[in-house]
Amino acid sequence: MKTLFTHYLNNFRGLSKEIWLLSLVTFVNRAGAMVIPFLSLYLENDKCFSLPQIGWIMSSFGLGSFFGTLVGGKLTDKIGFYKVIILSLFLGGLGFIGLQYMDTLAELCIGVFILIFVADAYRPAVFVACDAYSKPENITRSIALIRLAINLGFSIGPMIGGLIIARINYSSLFWIDGISCIVAAAMLFMLLKPKTAKEKLAEGNDKQGISPYKNGVYMLLIAIMIFSGIMFVQYFSVVPLYYKNIHFLSEDIIGLILFLNGAIIVFLEMPLVGWLEKIKISKTMAIFWSMIFLALSFVVLNMSSWVGVLVIGMILMTIGEMIGSPFANSLALEMSPKGRKGTYMALFSMSFSLSHIFGHNGGMNLANEFGYDMTWYIMFVALLMVGGMSLWLHKLVRNRYI
Repeated sequence: MKTLFTHYLNNFRGLSKEIWLLSLVTFVNRAGAMVIPFLSLYLENDKCFSLPQIGWIMSSFGLGSFFGTLVGGKLTDKIGFYKVIILSLFLGGLGFIGLQYMDTLAELCIGVFILIFVADAYRPAVFVACDAYSKPENITRSIALIRLAINLGFSIGPMIGGLIIARINYSSLFWIDGISCIVAAAMLFMLLKPKTAKEKLAEGNDKQGISPYKNGVYMLLIAIMIFSGIMFVQYFSVVPLYYKNIHFLSEDIIGLILFLNGAIIVFLEMPLVGWLEKIKISKTMAIFWSMIFLALSFVVLNMSSWVGVLVIGMILMTIGEMIGSPFANSLALEMSPKGRKGTYMALFSMSFSLSHIFGHNGGMNLANEFGYDMTWYIMFVALLMVGGMSLWLHKLVRNRYI
C-alpha cells in the first residue's frame, strides 16, 4: 500500500508552485459550482419549464460560453491571463448570486448568457497560465493537475449540492456558488504572482505563426472537440433528467453518481496520464480511445433497466474523459504559436462552448421526440464517426504537422 501511495505521489513531482497555487484556487472555485450540474433539474422542478424551453436556456449557456471564451482569449493576448482570471472569477461570483432572482424564460436566457460569458473568459486564460508556469515536459501533467482540482471540486460540489437541495432548497446553491467564486478571486490575487518572464513573452504583441482558422490540422482538432463535446454535455443536462424521469432517482442519489465521476478522476487521472506518457501513447491516439469509451458509455445505458448500468456508464464516460481531455488540451497548446496562444486556446475552449449551444438543445429535443433510448443510440453512432475523424487527425499530425 505504501509503495502504491508513493507511486501515486510521484506523478505530482516536478510541477511548479504556481501551478499548485492555480490548482488550489481552481478547486475553491469549482467546489462551490453546485448550480451547473443541477441547472436542468432546477429549471424543470422549481421553474416548471418544458424540455424544449430548458434546451433554449442551455443554448444560451453555450452562447455565453462561446463569446466569453472568444473575448477571454483576445483579452489574454492583450492584457494577460492574470487580470482575465481575477475579473472572471469576481464578476462570475456576482452573476451566480443574481441568477436566482430571474424567473421568466427571457430573463433566464439573458441572465445565463451574461453569467457564462463572464465565467468562461477564465478558460483560455487558465490554459495560457499553465503554459506560462510549466516546463514543456510537464504541460500535460500540469493540465491534468488543474483538471484534478476542477474535478475534486465538482465531485464534492454535486454531492453536497444534492444534499442541500433535498434538505434545504435550490436558492442556497446560488449563494454558495457566488461566494466561492469571489473567494477564489481573492485567493488568486493574494497568492499568485502576476508576472514571469515566460508570461511576458506569451503576452507580447508579436503575432507569430498563422491564424488558427488557416491551420487545417488544428481546425480538424477543433471539429473533433465540437462533435464529441455535443455528446459529452448530455451528462450535464439530459442524462440527469434520464436518471430522474426513467430510473426515478432523487437529487441526492443523482449527486452521488455525479460524484463518482469526479472521485475517479481525482484518484486515477494523474496515474493514468503518467502511465500513458510512459508507454508513449501519442496525443492523437489518446483522443481516439477517449471517443471509444465515451461511445460505450451511452450504448450501455440501453442494455438493461438495472440501475447499475448508470454507474457503469458513468465509469466508461469518466475513463474516456481522463484519457482524452489532458492530451487534447496539451496537443492544442503544442500546436499554438507564441503570441497567438490566447487566440488558439480561446478557439479550443470555444469548441466546447459550441457543444453547449447545440448539444443541450439537440439532446433535449431528441429525447422529447424519440425518447431516451434512441437518443443514446444516436450518440453512440455519432461518437464512432468522431473516432474515425480522430484516426484521420492522428495520420495528419504524424505525417505532416509535428
